[in-house]
Amino acid sequence: MTQNKEMKVAIIGGGVAGSTTALYLGQMGIACTLFEQEKSLVTGPPFCHLHAGGNLYREISDAQCVTLLKQSIDFLRYYPFIVDYRPTVIAIPTEDKGEPADLLPRLKLLVEEYKAHIAKDPANEVLGKPNDYYRIYEREALESLKEKQIVPQPETFDEWMIPVAKQIDFEKVKFPLILVQEYGLNLFRLAAGVSLALEQIGCVDLKLETKVTDVKHQGEQWHVTFEQNGQSGSGIFDYLVNAAGFRTGRIDDMVGVPCQSMVEFKAAYVSKWESCCEGLWPEVIFHGERGTPRGMGQFTPYPEGYFQLHGMTKEITLYEDGLVANTKISCQPQLKPEFIEKIESAWRTEEVEERTRNAIKHLAKYIPHFCEAKVGSKPLFGAQQIPGSDPTLRVAEVSFPDRCYARCEIVKVSSVLDMVDAILRDLHKKGLLPAAQKQRNYAYMDTLDEATLSPLAEKIATQRAYPSALARRSVTRQVENR
Repeated sequence: MTQNKEMKVAIIGGGVAGSTTALYLGQMGIACTLFEQEKSLVTGPPFCHLHAGGNLYREISDAQCVTLLKQSIDFLRYYPFIVDYRPTVIAIPTEDKGEPADLLPRLKLLVEEYKAHIAKDPANEVLGKPNDYYRIYEREALESLKEKQIVPQPETFDEWMIPVAKQIDFEKVKFPLILVQEYGLNLFRLAAGVSLALEQIGCVDLKLETKVTDVKHQGEQWHVTFEQNGQSGSGIFDYLVNAAGFRTGRIDDMVGVPCQSMVEFKAAYVSKWESCCEGLWPEVIFHGERGTPRGMGQFTPYPEGYFQLHGMTKEITLYEDGLVANTKISCQPQLKPEFIEKIESAWRTEEVEERTRNAIKHLAKYIPHFCEAKVGSKPLFGAQQIPGSDPTLRVAEVSFPDRCYARCEIVKVSSVLDMVDAILRDLHKKGLLPAAQKQRNYAYMDTLDEATLSPLAEKIATQRAYPSALARRSVTRQVENR
């Protein structure tokens, strides 16, 4: 690997956006300094789902779903070690105004888009066969599956659906149910993998537990001041990448650029269902109207009977006053102190218990025996940056509000590769790179050793006070439609 000694890049923030940028540029031999104020990488808002088509979000446009499909294929190829190859089941509650048939036109569109991606590059076939992208289950088929025994390691769609057929209340959902090839993502494995990969790249200087305190123009370069272990330091850089997540506005204020963005605090709750350790579940999504008591419910499985829960109500995942916009005075949206306390310090035990119980109750409306579940750990949580003024936006990458300055604006993790490609084009446009990279190095991450990655992922989970089971994948290969 030949290092490009003519340019230095500063990357502020070691979440998915910043870590991927450092890894991607580092593979090209570009000297990068990655500043992260936490003790490890990828500590931002929780993610658990590869949105390969965006079927969780029926309110977003077809164009956003098509983009999410393309980006998810790229993301899965780049980070295969974080994918849990279990499908997702979409259910429409009887109380909901929507109908399962309303989803079919979009699903058919996504199948055709997936076929086009495979025709362009056969390596894009990472979501199974195109005609297996989704499958419809009428009530009669589920009644039949209900009588079958649970398969400990499911290998077919029908085998994945057996636990759903046995546990879901058929009177609370509309038929058919729809199984789609949207897989799980593991944030602890990503944190471990990018840490190990960056250690192998000599041109990336990783500065953990380091806070950037000031950024100033110095001619056509950037002067970055930081604090690490109680000591001040500084550096001169040719290009600045703001990947500070919900704190992006703070860096914008230092740089002095125009902005329009929001920040939303969200939490997902960890439960443990002791009596449901037999067999594996797909993820199950119960559509609903965001912000109402009937908000979408998300039931995400992990090993050892752990389930991560979302309920898009203000009593569960969403919070009153949890969505705030920037002001004319500052680019940084100001969350209330109670949210900052959760992010930087700790949760109150009473709130963890109350909101987790609310989440369990929300999902138990459709899976009655799930009422037996208990609190599994503290929540997975964080504040998410949303560029612009549309809180339903799900596709965004990056903007360039100043010379040699990139502001990362991803909403879904799968957008990061398009984001870095755009940064590379900007580097080329500014004359800092001789030419933009034409092809991604998907094979680089294959060098990671599973025997090293898995223990580190579990260590990161326990260091953050989560069960080590949340760092494990249950399925490492694609499901088959047989």
